[in-house]
Amino acid sequence: MKPFRLRTLGLERQNKKKGRENVSDAFVTPGGATLSAGQYDGMVREAHTNPEVFWLQQARRLTWQTPPTQASRSDFTQDVRIEWYADGFLNASENCLDRHVRTQPEKTALIWEGQEAGQREVLSYRHLYERVCRLANVLRRLGVKKGDCVAIHLPMVAEGIIAMLACARVGAVHVVLFGGFSAEGLAERLTDSAAVVVLTADVARRGGKRIPSKTTMDEAIARCGAASAVRHVLVVPVTGADVPMQPGRDLRYAEEVAKEAADCPAERMNALDPLFLLYTSGSTGRPKGLVHGTGGYLTWAAFTHAVVFDYKPDDIFWCTADVSWITGHTYVVYGPLANGATIMVYEGLPSWPEPGQWWDVIDRNGVTVFYTSPTVVRAAMREDEAVVRSRSLKSLRILGTVGEPISPEAWHWFHDEVGKGHCAVVDTWWQTETGGVMITAAAGCVVPRPGAAARPLPGVEAVLLDTQGKEVAGAGEGLLCMAQSWPGQAMSIWGDHDRFRQTYFTTCPGHYFTGDGARREEDGYYWITGRVDDVVNVSGHRIGTAEIEDAIATDHEVVESAAVGIPHDLKGQGLVVFVVPREQDVFHPSAVNTAVAAGVGRYAVPEKIYVVRDLPKTRSGKIVRRLLRKIASHDLEGLGDLSTLADPDIVGELIATVKAQES
Repeated sequence: MKPFRLRTLGLERQNKKKGRENVSDAFVTPGGATLSAGQYDGMVREAHTNPEVFWLQQARRLTWQTPPTQASRSDFTQDVRIEWYADGFLNASENCLDRHVRTQPEKTALIWEGQEAGQREVLSYRHLYERVCRLANVLRRLGVKKGDCVAIHLPMVAEGIIAMLACARVGAVHVVLFGGFSAEGLAERLTDSAAVVVLTADVARRGGKRIPSKTTMDEAIARCGAASAVRHVLVVPVTGADVPMQPGRDLRYAEEVAKEAADCPAERMNALDPLFLLYTSGSTGRPKGLVHGTGGYLTWAAFTHAVVFDYKPDDIFWCTADVSWITGHTYVVYGPLANGATIMVYEGLPSWPEPGQWWDVIDRNGVTVFYTSPTVVRAAMREDEAVVRSRSLKSLRILGTVGEPISPEAWHWFHDEVGKGHCAVVDTWWQTETGGVMITAAAGCVVPRPGAAARPLPGVEAVLLDTQGKEVAGAGEGLLCMAQSWPGQAMSIWGDHDRFRQTYFTTCPGHYFTGDGARREEDGYYWITGRVDDVVNVSGHRIGTAEIEDAIATDHEVVESAAVGIPHDLKGQGLVVFVVPREQDVFHPSAVNTAVAAGVGRYAVPEKIYVVRDLPKTRSGKIVRRLLRKIASHDLEGLGDLSTLADPDIVGELIATVKAQES
């Protein structure tokens, strides 16, 4: 791809007249030279003072069928409008494949390794293009049209990535569903999205376990009943297991793609057309389907992948996230492939069948950038030091973490033991709603501070507000908000824009409220202090406490429950549930696990369950969750004023009950 200039000649002259530092052309060229700290700071200034020009130039990272003439028409007031590059047209699949096929067809696009020995597949950009086109033709033959929703329920196999790009190619909106969801959880999302086609595995692998993907999906579709829009189920042969097939509805993936040509014209998409929706838990029981558009999201994905991780053309980029997470969308698929990178995908677990599996993947494949979660780092820290020290890991140049703040102790271990003391460590703060990294120490540009989220990226206008909505100046602590939109921002909640507005823009009017608290130092470094709503972050999974409580409520032996998050040395946060049963003496806590597994998924089963007589409530009946968090964490200092409780004596009783049930 021919490099393009960051600025127009006129803007360059304008900047020289104003005395601004010239910013290198390289930072808008995929695989360009490393940005210096001065060039990066120049980007920050330019994005702040001239955002319209800056973001139109960043959009030139992509290939547009009709280039946009306007960057943003977003508005955080009244009805809320998130619109980027509204008059531009492009196709995300073309940007991730076709343009690279024209310039580097034999470059490796994807390296896939299965968890069983000898399972490995290497796809060039040409081969990946052909496989995406074959599936895209299948979808068109099955009647999938622009704007239809297609559900993808697959483990970490190449077909999951192929399916995402095939949907983008035909203009379908993809929704990737986590493999750990129960049938009920899948049914809720299938109904809400109105998916017309589903891709699922016969049986998925996770270490020594086998996950019955197809039969779970069958049950989910049955649960949808008349509300189901599913016409066809494409079954991907992951293990080759024999699974029930419903004639007419169910189709074998391998047989269907074999019938199709290896070329497929891409749908012309407006920048505001939805690319995908992704469900995330909220503080109410119903999951939210966040909608990301095509042009803005893809620009943000390419921009952040290149800048945050100092992308080089010979990088082998491994983001370990499942593609059912936003991290997998942006940094397994769209960001790297838009930039023409080589991505690594591994199906297996870090320490199965024995510790060190992921370190071996890095050494076998020469991985240069490794992006994972603090949970993985903490788990590796618990293993024998010889596990990591016996591996070379010499190919690595950049390490990254995502999902929750990383402790200084884990940061230093990651840097010293995995990075061998010479790799940059890039901790990243962002959300499903943001589409990509927002606050970080961009590699080579911002000096990291172990434990800190660091500084907002160019164009990210982060602010702190106090509880009265007043902006906190300089060093201080408050609610983390964004004063302006950015290209990767979610446009809405699927089918419920009013909920989108209410959830993110009413707490702090005129701002996007992240739901997190933060502390800012005098020099502009941010430290994330945690969620301020009722969402628990367990190993990167955002789990709405209301969703857990709704599942527990299906057990008629339960009168009431309250789920809270407490600090966990491995998972970041652990989920704890307080349960008030109808008959305390005969109630067994295992019933809670059964209800949560059935209603949400096994991944959401709580760490601890306390069977109690009652919960601490205000006189109006509101559960005081801060007290439950402190009691479950054994943090009994500073319980605060208890006089507002309907029954102040319940606090002492709960403390005694927790101690007794843990002894």
